Amino acid sequence: MKDLKSIAKTLSARRRELGLDQSDMRMKIGMSQQQYQRIEGGNDLRVSSLLRVLEGLGLQLLFVPTKNLSDPSSLWPEDTISTEHISQRPADDWEEVMKNLED
Repeated sequence: MKDLKSIAKTLSARRRELGLDQSDMRMKIGMSQQQYQRIEGGNDLRVSSLLRVLEGLGLQLLFVPTKNLSDPSSLWPEDTISTEHISQRPADDWEEVMKNLED
C-alpha cells in the first residue's frame, strides 16, 4: 500500500467483511465513530491509532521489503510455513490480494 487512501480502503473492506458498522468500532477499540470515520476517509493518523484499529479488525502491521512483493513465498523460509491453517483460496483471490499490496 502506497498511501493513506489505500490503507483506508483496506480497513473499510475488512470492517465490512466482519459485519461491523463504523459505530461498532467504538466498543471494539474505544474510538468514537467520528474518529474512526476520519481514518476510513483517508485522513492522516498516528501509528498508535492505526495499531488500535488493526487490533480491533484482527489485522497486524507487517513490514515487507518491496523486492519481496512479487513473490510472497520468499517472505518466510519454507520449513516455517504450515499449510494446515492456510485456506485454499481461488487464484483470482490471490491476484486481488497481490494487487492491493502493490497499490
